[in-house]
Amino acid sequence: MKRDEDSWMIQVALLKLTKKLRLIQNWILIHIGEKSTIIKEIITMEKQQTKLALTKTEDLLAKTLYKAYSTNKSLDIADWTNKVTDEEGAYHVQSQLMELKNEAVGGYKVSLTSEETQKMFDSHSPLYGAQVESRFLRSPATFSLNKMLEPLVEVELVFRVEKELTNADSLEELMQKTSVAGALEVPDCRFKDWFPSLEKNLVVSDAAVGGLVVVGDLFPTTVVFENVKSVANVHCTLRFESETLKKGHSSEVLGNPLNSLQWLVTKLQQHGKKLSVGQYVSTGTFILPPKLKEGTWVTRFDNGLGEVKLTVTK
Repeated sequence: MKRDEDSWMIQVALLKLTKKLRLIQNWILIHIGEKSTIIKEIITMEKQQTKLALTKTEDLLAKTLYKAYSTNKSLDIADWTNKVTDEEGAYHVQSQLMELKNEAVGGYKVSLTSEETQKMFDSHSPLYGAQVESRFLRSPATFSLNKMLEPLVEVELVFRVEKELTNADSLEELMQKTSVAGALEVPDCRFKDWFPSLEKNLVVSDAAVGGLVVVGDLFPTTVVFENVKSVANVHCTLRFESETLKKGHSSEVLGNPLNSLQWLVTKLQQHGKKLSVGQYVSTGTFILPPKLKEGTWVTRFDNGLGEVKLTVTK
């Protein structure tokens, strides 16, 4: 990425300042509380510095992604290949994209939670994407295919935050502080022909190719599951119309979907963010996703989680 020397020095200084602000914010969250005047000022400053820390290319990408999101018109991958050179820059783009959407964050999705999907996108770890409130739907749901670009369909467990989560929480404590539901997630991307060859930093920039999430019936996690180990033993069946397409198992998600939730809590903390009570976390797919098409999709779970239904219209 080409930068003038002066511009480069300014960007480095701003990035360092942003990191310091995040450390101060985290300290205040722990020792004072998020409702204080100080923390509100720090959060405002951080948002301003994050905007300033964007390179011209990153800022342009965020605006271009927002336009594609708003107009439902896809972008050419070739125009943006190798333009975002690191993961930190990609998360800056994502943050700016969410600012442009100007809607409350309803939760997050975690992607690349299996060895197979990480290999597809040349990654050694998961990644996350923020999702706006209006894209979390309750089952049974109906959605128009015309509002999507190149959607897929995945089967996941979703956790809803019932009590504040911290990166010090054990898996057992995460169970005690959440409710759980089966879900159908519909990834969608603002780039043409994106699956499975889109570079990882563009996946991150595009909010982890978020589309929508259809959430089933919610239950206290500790009521559904006796212990941590049992969360890794959920089976699902995905059906389209009357045909069984896929069967999956929750152990595909980092060995246990609770590991995915714990990873997200820690990663968000590193970025100066945290999950809020009421937000959802879609933890990762049990299956390799087929393409979404018009018709009725149903996934059924064991462990008393029931079924989730999505009707896709034209």
